Amino acid sequence: MKRLIFLTGRPGVGKTTVLIRAVEKLKEGGYIPGGMISRELRDKGSRIGFEIINLKTQAKGWLAHINQPSGPKIGKYRVNLKGLEQIGAKSIIEAIETADFIVIDEIGPMELYSRAFVNAVFQALHSNKLVVGTIHWRARGKLIETVRKSVESEIIEVNPQNREHLCAVVVEKCLNFLKA
Repeated sequence: MKRLIFLTGRPGVGKTTVLIRAVEKLKEGGYIPGGMISRELRDKGSRIGFEIINLKTQAKGWLAHINQPSGPKIGKYRVNLKGLEQIGAKSIIEAIETADFIVIDEIGPMELYSRAFVNAVFQALHSNKLVVGTIHWRARGKLIETVRKSVESEIIEVNPQNREHLCAVVVEKCLNFLKA
């Protein structure tokens, strides 16, 4: 029985979709999630950025955008550190205090630029709560290595062949911990 359950896989494979479906099933079962979800936003078919959403309050902010005027640059995007800290990091800290389980989508190169986000994730990892989330498939760093090497972690790779049934697998693994 693992306490830290993370999905990984190539960009666009469906990690966040599997995660959101699992969170919804757990909510239907009476469990209260906290934390944050990231989602890409498109304009006329082209990806323009990534939004972050606080699961408890539904507060939204930009994680990164092609027109972000400042912040660390990743590809064609600039990371919005203020949004990441005020929505992302804050939602994780709130979840540690008030939720039944913590959702973190995603731990990746953009998020690693925020010291507040990294600290919030470390606090979640060291809490006694279930943490379920996504982790960038290629990113490296102290935080990601901590997740990957923890005896409490299970990393599940999402691919086109397994993504349709993974929601049920993730829910079962979460319930094993939550009901213990």
